Amino acid sequence: MSSPDEPSTPNGEVPPSQAIIEAIAAHEGVDVTEIEPPAYEPLFTAVNPEALDELFRTAAGTESNAVVSLEYEGYEIVVRADGVEVRDRGRRRVG
Repeated sequence: MSSPDEPSTPNGEVPPSQAIIEAIAAHEGVDVTEIEPPAYEPLFTAVNPEALDELFRTAAGTESNAVVSLEYEGYEIVVRADGVEVRDRGRRRVG
């Protein structure tokens, strides 16, 4: 999860690792604080959050062409500089 000490992306948006959590919460219609253990695996089980954020951190005035695709909690996640896309892959909720 994001904390006040975490740097944002150059354009002031949240880092991609936080954007993934926010996108899943929006997709499922739940508060972002609900996307945490034990109901959800930690994001680091699917991707290194710090490395992901660093990949999309660019120098001022430049744009990243990076695209990262990963699976997390039954979703296919596609991360680009302009946002995060969540595709349902049949997540089965337990509980």
